[in-house]
Amino acid sequence: MPSRVLVIVGPTGVGKTGLSLSLAGHVPLEIISCDSRQIYRYMDIGTAKPTAAERARAPHHCLDICDPDQDFSAGDYARVAREAIQSVFERGNLPVVVGGSGLYVRALLDGFFQTAHKDERLREELHRRLETEGKEVLHAELQRVDPEAATRTHPNNTPRLIRALEVFHLTGTPISRIQKENRDPAPFEWTSVCLTLEREKLYGQINRRVEEMIELGLIGEVKKLLSMGYSRNLNALNSVGYKEVFDYLDGACSLTECIEMIQQNSRRYAKRQLIWFRKERDLQWLNVDEDAGKTLKSILERDFNHFIR
Repeated sequence: MPSRVLVIVGPTGVGKTGLSLSLAGHVPLEIISCDSRQIYRYMDIGTAKPTAAERARAPHHCLDICDPDQDFSAGDYARVAREAIQSVFERGNLPVVVGGSGLYVRALLDGFFQTAHKDERLREELHRRLETEGKEVLHAELQRVDPEAATRTHPNNTPRLIRALEVFHLTGTPISRIQKENRDPAPFEWTSVCLTLEREKLYGQINRRVEEMIELGLIGEVKKLLSMGYSRNLNALNSVGYKEVFDYLDGACSLTECIEMIQQNSRRYAKRQLIWFRKERDLQWLNVDEDAGKTLKSILERDFNHFIR
């Protein structure tokens, strides 16, 4: 199959979707979403999932893969996304990976280990300890046995926390070491760009997008998730935009305070994303204010000329 994929990453709110779709008039492309929250069904507004109109401009993949109460790892994403990329190549189109989930991008491109080390009884015991001792105790344990994994695993990400401890207790080897020794690099090459924007402009766009989410019905979306029986304690719902609305619905804050917290936490998330991407290799940085669209078209002409109409 053709050997190169275009990867467009960047912080939340920078304009990845719009810029990637602007290329649809120049090449036959299909979008591979790379977002760790857009994989969930029923979570549309709070994850800024592409609209029906946007999806009509180009086929999209890796959206609405699973329900909010289902486990879905970076390794699972790499497998599904690679299958989607293969199918896009077979149709003669250009796969364009678009998203801001750094771990998912790394899993897709560098490979992510798939270990057979599983023990349901041990996992049940770890879940019991989570309920009785708390996530902080388990995270402290992970810090002792695998500091590297603990550094990149937030205590709130309990599925990843439990998985790391499960693997260590079963193998005696830190999961971080196993991951390094069991990579499965992608069977294709890629050209990667990271979109950026002057900080105040980016933060302004983030603030406006949060206000638009509220206008589009984010509060109602969260109420619907509750009515469907989904708990706020789910990892999927412990996300920016959802956890703050849960607090509002619980009476812990006013709507104005809720909006301000979503904006603040979204800005902090964007900062963390940029820190992550600055550590990644082979990324070409494009400032959205400096004619990034024109630069992207030049990249198409250089690396994907055979796709240009």
